Amino acid sequence: MPQATDVRVRIVNAAEECFARYGVAKTTVEDIAASAGLSRATVYRSFAGGRDEVILAVVLRDLRRFLDRLSGRLRDERSVPDAIVEGVVDAVAFIRGEPHVAALLAPDAAGHTQAAVVGGAERLLHLCSDYVRPYFGAAQRAGTLRADITVEGAVEFLFRIISSMIVMPREDEPREFLRTYVVPALAESS
Repeated sequence: MPQATDVRVRIVNAAEECFARYGVAKTTVEDIAASAGLSRATVYRSFAGGRDEVILAVVLRDLRRFLDRLSGRLRDERSVPDAIVEGVVDAVAFIRGEPHVAALLAPDAAGHTQAAVVGGAERLLHLCSDYVRPYFGAAQRAGTLRADITVEGAVEFLFRIISSMIVMPREDEPREFLRTYVVPALAESS
């Protein structure tokens, strides 16, 4: 008998395939179960929250992939302003450039994905905070990041900026905008 984590991975993989094939709005738990070669009951045993919980699991897995990549980038950035700007630009590009992530943001998926993400927002923010915390703390100790802000508040702020840039893309290159308006909200002025 497969372990529960193996079953969950199969379900998330199947959901991702179904979302790409049918779109999030049209994908049912039955579609996911069939694609995973499992019963509908097994999907609900693994994800008691049903489809919304499966959508959130797909989002969390994609977010972990991005955060792994971001961690490497944060280690290599020369300055806090560069890390903020390039991290935001990279996040927007990652989300737009990954077909299965972009499928979660398609207009027909927006309401379904939003419900799942809003329900799991705290988990998403905690995950991001956990990844960023070591870099954040080091930057505050070095005096390059404002001492009066928290990692959770900064992550939420950046999450909102990234979401806004995805929903309302800029016509021009965003780096100057980010340096002028976002960096001062987080970095110590030099």
